Amino acid sequence: MASFVTRTAWQRALPLACCCKIYVSVNPSSNAEALEKIEAAARSQPEAPLLHVFEDHEYSRVGYTLAGSLLQGFGRESGRLLPPLQIAVTEAVEAALESLDFRQHCGSHPRLGAVDHISLHPLGGVALQDVAPTARAIAQAIGSNFKVPVFLYGAAHATGRPLDELRRALGYFKTTNEQGLWTGSSSSSFPSEMQPDFGPEMQTAKTGVVIVGACPWIMNFNVPLLSQDLAAARRIARKLSFRGGGLPQVQAMALRHGETEIEIACNLLDCRVSDPELVQREIVRLAATENIEAKQGYTTGFTEDEVLKAAWDKLSSSIHSFPNP
Repeated sequence: MASFVTRTAWQRALPLACCCKIYVSVNPSSNAEALEKIEAAARSQPEAPLLHVFEDHEYSRVGYTLAGSLLQGFGRESGRLLPPLQIAVTEAVEAALESLDFRQHCGSHPRLGAVDHISLHPLGGVALQDVAPTARAIAQAIGSNFKVPVFLYGAAHATGRPLDELRRALGYFKTTNEQGLWTGSSSSSFPSEMQPDFGPEMQTAKTGVVIVGACPWIMNFNVPLLSQDLAAARRIARKLSFRGGGLPQVQAMALRHGETEIEIACNLLDCRVSDPELVQREIVRLAATENIEAKQGYTTGFTEDEVLKAAWDKLSSSIHSFPNP
């Protein structure tokens, strides 16, 4: 019997192939009830475990990391067999959209909706094109079931458009006031050339829009600056980013983070090319040219290897709960 249970565990764990990150626009300090509902929904599928929750009170932003199988047949919803990861993500999104009011949101991190961003990443040698259909299925469910406009990027989109290109076209990086804050909801309409891939053509003020994509692994690495000079910090971010002639495979923006600091928030698109240590050194150098001190940076989530380990640990802990034949 023990060998059967062990074999069953492996059969259930081996299809583990996808990590999903969900970013929600919410102030953790004043929305405890909403966060409880979202987290409970994200934990609804044991075979798509919730691995990590990152609450950023200064940014009014919470990130959820789940992992699961791309194979259909584990979960059931409305009589259809669906991957457990797809069910868990869709249920978490539903809880967020029901619990949050985007009109009341205020934070120093840019965003386009109450559920701002959902990204899927292949794990363990799985091909990116195998992840894309699940991303599109999640996007379609959000647009159809919850009547929210959804835009696709990366491998989930027909043209493979990059995330930053999509965000720029939708006005993501434009703050709503001079203090570097994003408050309330954005415009109800989109540029004529920017129509949603799923859902209605107009957004509501309560929910905004959702962006969903599939792309290779991205590491988020933030470096605090002991300064409130936003103009100087933006110069540092521009020089650091590969778009501004800086480090390859690095995207960066300067964001207020509390009353005494500004952060250089970075997306590291390929850590084999530009890793956190290299980025840290370059920010320290650039900050010195502005007479600003840079503190030690930090990651906001797991590495790819840590996700794989955490997911296996979660699944392994369920071995003894597997039914006997």
